[in-house]
Amino acid sequence: MKIIDGKQISVEIKKEIVEKINSDLNKGIREPHLAAIIVGEDGASKTYIDSIRRVCTEVGFLVSIYQHSPTVTEEELLSCIDFLNRDDEVDGYIIQMPLPKHISMEHVIAHVDPKKDVDCFHPINYGKLLLGEAAFLPATPYGTMELLKRSGIQVAGKHCVVLGRSNIVGKPLAMLLAEKSEQGNATVTICHSHTANLKEICASADVLLVAIGKPEMITAEYVKKGAVVIDIGIHRIPDSTTEKGYRICGDVKYDEVAPQCSAITPVPGGVGPMTMVCLLLNTMKAAQLNRKE
Repeated sequence: MKIIDGKQISVEIKKEIVEKINSDLNKGIREPHLAAIIVGEDGASKTYIDSIRRVCTEVGFLVSIYQHSPTVTEEELLSCIDFLNRDDEVDGYIIQMPLPKHISMEHVIAHVDPKKDVDCFHPINYGKLLLGEAAFLPATPYGTMELLKRSGIQVAGKHCVVLGRSNIVGKPLAMLLAEKSEQGNATVTICHSHTANLKEICASADVLLVAIGKPEMITAEYVKKGAVVIDIGIHRIPDSTTEKGYRICGDVKYDEVAPQCSAITPVPGGVGPMTMVCLLLNTMKAAQLNRKE
């Protein structure tokens, strides 16, 4: 059984990014600039934004964080987005979700310049993803595909089951797996909470990719012997036996499932680190596209 080490693969990608930035700087090309908008004081969101700041600094990106209070108006937030759209020094930006209920996520996403939409949320970029023409890929599906690629796991001709149908992970991941491409060409089934015979369908998968959002839902009976299991979920659950009073787990019951697999991602240390570096890769691509204009 192979443990797919996303943390180590992300380190290798960050080294490649640093080499590219240093090469560009020697040619007089400035470093990429990523911005992030965050509204409110949500702990998980703040942790993610802090991670973005840290990783950007680590690889040599410029990074700008725009923090807004929970009472910010939609008009004020759209004004900030307009500013970033006009700023030629900003190559790409993200808007950290969730947003307060009084702000329309649809209005906000539609306001984003597609050329700077490094989270691939804008309808134009999402449509290009469906057509196989995307400049940017959603960071978590992108990270998952890179993880498979760099681990030498081919999906062509295999049955991939994607458990979860969110617009952020499940749907775009299924499209990338099925796409006619060097890394795709899989036969894909999308499952969700209303799927009949869910265990049987999951157990038919050569590659099971889990983003259902339920801690340790996937047990050994969901997994075929020798399958590859990619756990995209991450949860903090109470655990009085630990010093911190909690533990981190995924959607897969790792200790039970791992012995059945040919390869599996751990949580933490699997898909998570790949999401961040793929956000950096999208920003580098945005910088290249901006320079060509």
